[in-house]
Amino acid sequence: MKKSILLVVALLLFTTASFAQNVITLFNGANNFFDLMQQEKYTEAYSFFDETVKSKLSEENLKKIWTDINTNLGKAESLEAIQSKAQGEFFAVTVEGKFERGSQNFVLGFNKTQKIVGFFLAPKPVVSQYLAPSYADTTLYSEKSTYVTAAGHQLAAIITTPKNVKNFPVVVLVHGSGPSDMDATVGPNKPFKDLAAGLAAQGIASVRYVKRTLVYPYEFAKAYTVKEEVLDDALAAITLAKTIPGVNLKSVYLFGHSLGGMLAPRIASSVPDLSGIILAAAPARKFTDMMLEQNKYLFDKANDTTKAAKTQLDLATAEIAKAKITQLGTIKPDSTILGISAAYWVDINNYDQVAAMKKITKPRVFIIQGGNDYQVSKQDYDLWKAGLAGNTNVEYKFYPELNHLLSQQVEKGTGAQYMSFSSVSASLINDIVAWIKIK
Repeated sequence: MKKSILLVVALLLFTTASFAQNVITLFNGANNFFDLMQQEKYTEAYSFFDETVKSKLSEENLKKIWTDINTNLGKAESLEAIQSKAQGEFFAVTVEGKFERGSQNFVLGFNKTQKIVGFFLAPKPVVSQYLAPSYADTTLYSEKSTYVTAAGHQLAAIITTPKNVKNFPVVVLVHGSGPSDMDATVGPNKPFKDLAAGLAAQGIASVRYVKRTLVYPYEFAKAYTVKEEVLDDALAAITLAKTIPGVNLKSVYLFGHSLGGMLAPRIASSVPDLSGIILAAAPARKFTDMMLEQNKYLFDKANDTTKAAKTQLDLATAEIAKAKITQLGTIKPDSTILGISAAYWVDINNYDQVAAMKKITKPRVFIIQGGNDYQVSKQDYDLWKAGLAGNTNVEYKFYPELNHLLSQQVEKGTGAQYMSFSSVSASLINDIVAWIKIK
């Protein structure tokens, strides 16, 4: 299909913020729009667009787009909304389209008033699937399904334990931001599944679990903080880890990835008997600083020098600035900023993870960072090193080739890189194993 029918209107650059939005309403809006398109009721479908879009896209243009799609792929057999994600103050709904002669997905961008501000064809996904890494020797470990239970919530979990090993260490894996399954799945990649397999094959157990924001999304439409998003469940998982038959209670470790690493000092402060803390791709700066850096990076990477692109970056920057609040004042706790409750921003903006870690001098700490990570950069790694310079319990390792999913890459890419399969680095896993097994 020709690129000329690709329309991108007023969509902000992606951020890593989690979100709470009425998904059903968004899905209904997207489905209703495409129902009208299928019925060739273009005037009614056109009414779904925001006025700013109508100034750039005519009803006749919309009709031509749909006519071209039907010419190429035939009549639509089904069009159904399947996913919704926050993009700054906007929401992107992915619609799966199946036609007589093929498939084509679409992305609709909605503003807060449920008007469409963006309509474009989703790129064809790279055909890629998860493959067990070579270090995942299933003869050396076993897995058991269970639940992490915290504050009335049940989260599916898997305990992975080494076979024929007694008194083994255990690692609790804590996710980054946003909804996530127990494998921390992104595209065909499953970094937590890889870590669990790699560790268990070398005699180390692990606990991984579904993140609460995936299972109970509607609870996050009200005021909440990282306590509900991360802390309560991480602490419950550590408690579960201590009940595993054969575990060495003097060898319990916490592995925090991205946001999980940022919050690891806060989690560890409630578990004084932890043996060690591993921070992987953990931000040392404020969340809003990370978002600004990511947006600027993606803007530069796109190499789009048009005034419209610069305007979108400026809009994203302005919206992110609104999230830098450190107190509520007259703002309601459940008010949303970038799709997240104001209470969340106040909580995390008042948290200094480096200072919190500096106070932790007993458990050993291992800080690891990849050079091809565009979400968390070497600047954060250097800030951890500078801030913890006086702490003798901390070790560091920088991996120039690793990205945010801890896999080897030839360059620093974008989120599109996550759609191609690549296992967690075996060298990284070997280093973690060696660090844990130091007597």
